[in-house]
Amino acid sequence: MNVKSLAGRRAAVAAGLALALGCGLSAQASAAGSGATGGKAEGAVTHRSGGSDDKGTVAGCSEEVLGVSAVKEPADSRGARHLLITVQNAGDRACNLYRYPLVRLGADARTTVPVIKESDPNPGVPVTLAPGAEAYAALLVSGGAMDEYPAKSITLGLQGRKPGSSAGGPIDVPMPVETLYADDGQRVTYWTTSSGFALDFIMSK
Repeated sequence: MNVKSLAGRRAAVAAGLALALGCGLSAQASAAGSGATGGKAEGAVTHRSGGSDDKGTVAGCSEEVLGVSAVKEPADSRGARHLLITVQNAGDRACNLYRYPLVRLGADARTTVPVIKESDPNPGVPVTLAPGAEAYAALLVSGGAMDEYPAKSITLGLQGRKPGSSAGGPIDVPMPVETLYADDGQRVTYWTTSSGFALDFIMSK
């Protein structure tokens, strides 16, 4: 996989999350951050866990407790076709992320970014984030398709427990560059606790 070293990637992600939390780009995330531990090694959280959710003991993640960042992959790439979106649970309780993020590139985006269906290793099972834990989704901004357009914003929505439902309001994701150039080939992966797993689905495109 043509990405920078894990240490370099995690440093960039940590910086982005610190900016998101410090500037309040995820509402109330910094206030809730007293329970965040940060800096956990990749894979420190069980990849997916759905048992608690089945019993109704784990609530869905919301914008109030998530810090959000987006970085280029690789970090020194000249363009910004491949992005890694990271969310961190800055609350003091575990929460669930369902399916994949509902991403819109640009204020005038007509639809959300289509998902790469094969990127879900455990269909129907949410990603459970402990306090301080991170989850990732890889975003392909342009796939060489038609109708390229400039995008100066990334908006992320969370899905609810039931298919087709949403949870909370839109989240403004800090832009890794001033302008993205998106097209009809844009794609996003399901949530996962392994950044490398998510990136595998877009780096060759």
